[in-house]
Amino acid sequence: MTLFDDATPSRSRSLPRRTLVGMWAIVVAVAVLVVLTFLPTAYVIQRPGPVYDTIGTAESADGEEMPLIEIDGAETYPTEGTLDLTTVQVVGNRERTPSWFELAVAWLDPARAVVPLDAVFPQGVTTEQREEQNAVLMVDSQAEATAAALSELGHDVGAVVEVAGLASDDAPAAGLIEPGDRILSANGTAITEATQLRELIQEGGGAPVQIEYERDGERGSVEVTPEDGQIAGEQAWVIGITLTTAFDFPFDVKIQLDNVGGPSAGMMFALGIVDVLTPGALNGGEQIAGTGTIAADGTVGPIGGIRQKLYGARDAGAEWFLAPAANCNEVVGHVPDGLHVFSVATLDDSLKALEGISSGDTADLPTCSG
Repeated sequence: MTLFDDATPSRSRSLPRRTLVGMWAIVVAVAVLVVLTFLPTAYVIQRPGPVYDTIGTAESADGEEMPLIEIDGAETYPTEGTLDLTTVQVVGNRERTPSWFELAVAWLDPARAVVPLDAVFPQGVTTEQREEQNAVLMVDSQAEATAAALSELGHDVGAVVEVAGLASDDAPAAGLIEPGDRILSANGTAITEATQLRELIQEGGGAPVQIEYERDGERGSVEVTPEDGQIAGEQAWVIGITLTTAFDFPFDVKIQLDNVGGPSAGMMFALGIVDVLTPGALNGGEQIAGTGTIAADGTVGPIGGIRQKLYGARDAGAEWFLAPAANCNEVVGHVPDGLHVFSVATLDDSLKALEGISSGDTADLPTCSG
């Protein structure tokens, strides 16, 4: 007699169909994710960059800590607190774009932005050319900031607008305007500031611009037709030249800041210069950050990456932020907790904001509101 004569052979138990479908869906999703990780994209990521105190120190090319603003030939005064300029870092370029996985992570992060590759790296412009253009714009912004600050303090400054370089070999101005040319007028209007020419081009909406220049002591005139492009991350009409403004300052103002390009630090440079040249703490000893281009007449202009700069300022410890009035539509609804943002359109507005923060009376200061 054997045991288990009546036992039924065991059968393997299969998984429910719904479970199998779910498992295969996960496998397919992972496979797709892996493939997307290696596929090229047409986007780059903007994220908060380093923050620099314009009344503090910065590391020189030799690795030595130097005053970010150094003035020779005029009396200077001690400062307190900070006047921080904010920056944006770009992840990716034409040689290597972020993966789809990196883009997905950035889309979910309010401190980052996913932007089209062409908006940051225009077609026909190499990474090296873009860096050169940004370096020239930084030098130009430092000169404009110095002129604005010294004019605010009653000093007389002269201005000569010159062509620093061409954006590319196929730029609209290529073959017509050369580096070193002095721009005298545009459409009959005398040009004394780089921003004047940019504004005249924008007002024309793409119409040809008649530009009078001086080259090697001789005058000439050309007609240049703008094309659709980018200025500081914003859509604009461009003729493909980079301008710089030379001034005749009564004393030497040196701004030491390596590895940062573009014009967006101009306003904070100007505030730092005013603070160093005047008694007392312009900011009341507070940690204040901001951004904005500036013209020699004190006009504050819009910049790119405002939302990333807000988060960069907050993360660096700032409680107060000065934003260009022209960027307010991008600020509303995107201010990080703990940061108070004031709207400024001129250097005078910025000084009034600092006065209000310093005194503790900010109720009447304009803000970016919806």
